[in-house]
Order: sequence, then structure tokens, then C-alpha cells
Amino acid sequence: MTILIPAYEPDVRLLNLIVKLQEYGLGPIVIVDDGSGPDYQGLFDTAKAYGCTVLTHTHNLGKGCALKTGFRHIREWDLQEAVICADSDGQHLPYDIKRVVDAIQLHPSAGMVLGSRKFTGQVPLRSRFGNSVTRGVFAVATGSKVYDTQTGLRGFPHHMLDWLCEIPGDRFEYEMNMLLAARREGYAIREVFIETVYLEENKSSHFRPLVDSMRIYLPILAFSASSAASAIIDFTLLFLFQYMTHNLFFSVVAARLCSSIFNYSMNRKYVFGGKNAAKVRKSMPKYFSLVVLVLLLNYGLLYFYNEQLILPLVVAKILTEASIFVFSFWAQRRFVY
Repeated sequence: MTILIPAYEPDVRLLNLIVKLQEYGLGPIVIVDDGSGPDYQGLFDTAKAYGCTVLTHTHNLGKGCALKTGFRHIREWDLQEAVICADSDGQHLPYDIKRVVDAIQLHPSAGMVLGSRKFTGQVPLRSRFGNSVTRGVFAVATGSKVYDTQTGLRGFPHHMLDWLCEIPGDRFEYEMNMLLAARREGYAIREVFIETVYLEENKSSHFRPLVDSMRIYLPILAFSASSAASAIIDFTLLFLFQYMTHNLFFSVVAARLCSSIFNYSMNRKYVFGGKNAAKVRKSMPKYFSLVVLVLLLNYGLLYFYNEQLILPLVVAKILTEASIFVFSFWAQRRFVY
């Protein structure tokens, strides 16, 4: 069982964690120095003296890069053992790390295990709020619930290492991408609840609220942009075809077909990934089956708003698209890509 710890400008808490892990009989321990610089060399030398393997980035590349550096190194060892990732700032107690180890060993061929915090007690407001928002976004994006999407305490069976090295993302967004990709690839996500520990209002965290939050939420922002562009195409063509034919059903079908082709291309390439032919063959039938379902919902709601409630076509179209947006994102994330 290998323990992987990414570290950027750590303090003595890293050394305390190493000692406690060794007392629990956990190891070997691999530490990735993510460009901390010469001021921290003595601390990493001490970690080496404690028997840890220390990998070094010449400059700061981000947590995602540090984790992937560790995964690649562990893969080369070919120990065929699970990997447990933990943070260096003292927020993950050795006892809780041991619980994640036990959960992985109980089902060694299953997917990942998360050490999830319940966010009880003295928790900084930005951390409590940030996790609540991200948890909600993840639920909408995947159709499934993960209580703590931002935890750095995670366990993986050895067979997931190749996959972990291929997930995009260099910084904190890597951990969110990992969860999103796991649902798409069919890997199970299990949670073990751990103690919530925040030291000195989490001042040691290198998480940048604005920049790193944008990275984490980028997939859903990209989907929103794709959907907005598709909606503009759909709106324009709907009114054009309706003006030319005065046939609402034909106008809805023709406009939706054109905008769906555009939407599929954008989502496959820029939102959910998957450019190779095999993924196209797999996702395209699912997507256009969803298009038919959404089309029927679209027409039914549009007819209801426009014909039954006697709302103007513009208002009816806006209400219809708003009603369908969340369902469409959830279905594409869960079943198509």
C-alpha cells in the first residue's frame, strides 16, 4: 500500500504525518515536491532520511501534475498495490488515512474510495460554502451524489493508475475531472466519512478561490456556452422556418435537428471529451436518441405554452429551453459521454 503526498511549501506537519503513518505501518511513502524551492530543501531531506521517496519538480506545476508524477513513478515500481493520496498540511489524520486503506483492501478490484468530510464543527465559511456549491454542481453534472468532491484523501486500486495518468488537468481541477471521468468510465466512487480538520482557518491552503474555482467549474461552464450557442441557432431557425411554413411541428423539428448537430459536435470535442472514432460510434446513437426525446419534450412544452397558455412564441420558447436545460446536461453526462 503506497502513500502519495503532493507537497508545495509544506511545514513540520508533513514530517509529523510521516512519523504517524510509519507508526501505523503504512508505506512506502512517496512525496512530490511541487517546486517548493531551496528554502524547503531541508524539510524534504529530512523526509528522505525518514525513508520516504521524494520526487522534485523544478518549479510549481500544480497539484494535478504532482499527483500524476507520483502515479507514474509508482506505476514503474509495479508493486501491484493500491495507492492512497493524502495532503501534506495535517488535515488528514493518520487514523482516517488508515480507514481509507482498509476500505480499499476490503474491495481491491472496485473503484476509488474518498475520505469525505462532513464539514461539522469549526469550518471556515469559504470552505463550507465552496463544498456545498461544488457538491450541487457535481450532482447536476453527473446525476449522482458525492458528499465531499474536494477531498484530497483518496484511495485507488493499482489497475486505475494508467487511467489516472491520462486524466486532463494540472492543478486543483484535476481532482474534479477525476470524479467526472470516473462516472463516465463506470468506476465506482465509495465514501468513508472522516474527521473534518481545519488548522488556523485553513491558511496553509494554496487553493486560489477565484482562479481554481473557475478551473473546477469549467466543464459546466463550457456546456452552458455550447448550449447557449445551440439555443441561438435553434431560436433563429425556429422563427425562420415558422415564418416560411407556418407549421409549428416542422419548424421545431428542423430547427432542433440543425442545432443538435452543432451541439453534439461542440460537446463531444470541447465539453465531455472523446475525439476518437470509437467514442463517436458509442456516443452518437445515444445522443441522437436523447435528441428525439428532448425534441418531443420541446414540442410538447412549446405547444402547451404557446397554444394552451396563449403565450407569445418567444416567451414560450424561452420557458421551454429553461425547462429542458438541466435535464439535457444530466442525461448527456450520465448516459451519452
